Amino acid sequence: MTVDEPLLLKRGDWTLRLRLAAEQPAHLLLLLHGWTGDENSMWVFARRFPATFTVLAPRAPYAAPEGGFSWRQIRPNTWGFPTLEELRPAAEMLVPLMDELAAEYGWDAAQFDVIGFSQGAALTILLGLLYPNRVRRMGVLAGFLPVNAEALIPARLLAEKPIYMAHGLQDELVPIARARQTKAALEQAGARVAYCEVESGHKVSAECLRGMETFFA
Repeated sequence: MTVDEPLLLKRGDWTLRLRLAAEQPAHLLLLLHGWTGDENSMWVFARRFPATFTVLAPRAPYAAPEGGFSWRQIRPNTWGFPTLEELRPAAEMLVPLMDELAAEYGWDAAQFDVIGFSQGAALTILLGLLYPNRVRRMGVLAGFLPVNAEALIPARLLAEKPIYMAHGLQDELVPIARARQTKAALEQAGARVAYCEVESGHKVSAECLRGMETFFA
């Protein structure tokens, strides 16, 4: 199996892409797609990580009305930026999934890295806040702090946590002001944030991708 030929797995209600590291012990990396994405959406990032990484890219558990999948269940009046309460169920399902796979494949999943895009980046932040002893490093790409997560910030749960953020000045879905507020909140929570801000829209620029590779190397 190569970087370009990941396994497609079914585990209960979950569908995910998996690339096994060439040898153990390995770095464990979780990739979380954005709104209406799926298990294939983040695989372009997997190719940027060497064979020392085991990479997991799960499909979010809820169908999105526009097609694709969502990390929060869609109910009436749930439009707008997702809240801590809406994203928490997905976060609390993901960690047992990783533990199940770790037991099956013989990994050490005590700590893992996680990179998310947009809604997946919001979930990345929440995972770090809920499981600070397990999340080692975080990548927040075109992301934002979940609504109501501010209540967790004063506890400094992310003390010395390395976080890489990337955002476009012309992002039409997540305004740059919200990204800057998110950066400030993460730093208030104790995180060490490396920040890449460039002239782009709701995507990750080549410059920020190179910065991400260096950060996670």
